[in-house]
Amino acid sequence: MAETSNTMGDNLPQVEKGWAALRQHIILNKVTVGLWITRLVTILLTIDYIIPLFGSFYNNYYKILMSNAATSALRLHQRVPRLFQFNRQFLEHLFLEDSCHYLFYSLIFLYVAPVTLVLTPIFLFALIHFASYSLTLLDCLGQNYWWGARFCISLIEFRSRSLLRLCALSEIIILPFTVFLVFTGRAGLLTPFIYFQFLKLRLASQRNPFTRNVFYELRNGLSSVSSKPTVPIIVRQIIKGLLSLTQQMAPVRQ
Repeated sequence: MAETSNTMGDNLPQVEKGWAALRQHIILNKVTVGLWITRLVTILLTIDYIIPLFGSFYNNYYKILMSNAATSALRLHQRVPRLFQFNRQFLEHLFLEDSCHYLFYSLIFLYVAPVTLVLTPIFLFALIHFASYSLTLLDCLGQNYWWGARFCISLIEFRSRSLLRLCALSEIIILPFTVFLVFTGRAGLLTPFIYFQFLKLRLASQRNPFTRNVFYELRNGLSSVSSKPTVPIIVRQIIKGLLSLTQQMAPVRQ
């Protein structure tokens, strides 16, 4: 009993120290913690969109886009802390940032009817970054704190490359899907053209090569299919036309 009491007495200061370290970390990293919160909101709203328990899925869709816009704006503030300058150099630097791309993405679909596919990259990016920073917060509490949460985070990080590839594939597939949305009256005529510019920004991303890599893999796959003698001529011509159309989209591969 005496040994148990001593052990509990030794652990209590460690727990208190862990929470104090967490509070200190939050005070010193307000913006990063704010990003963690907005990503958590995005994840919860997406789950509620798929399984509507607390609100309308229609309202949740636009709340997810606004939450993603808030995350992108905060991240952009971190990456580009300088005041806005209306000159070419600043704008070029701004459009290189992935957070600027997804702020643009949210604004595009804020005026389009709800489409679940649009939420796929938003949810997956939020999940990956939320899990990564959650591990940092747990480390403030202690290396052995909440092992169950650490196990879930390790699973997400283990599959992070596959999730990023899925994000990239979603970004590419959405382009032809926006054309379908126009014909069904769920999007404006300019939506595919505006999204085309977004996809060009993603293909030129310096921090995330996954969209560019998946894009080249799809092009190579289609090219291989079109070269098979068993493929009908009409299908071959369609594929060649599609490859020619996308030829100018991607920058030179580095």
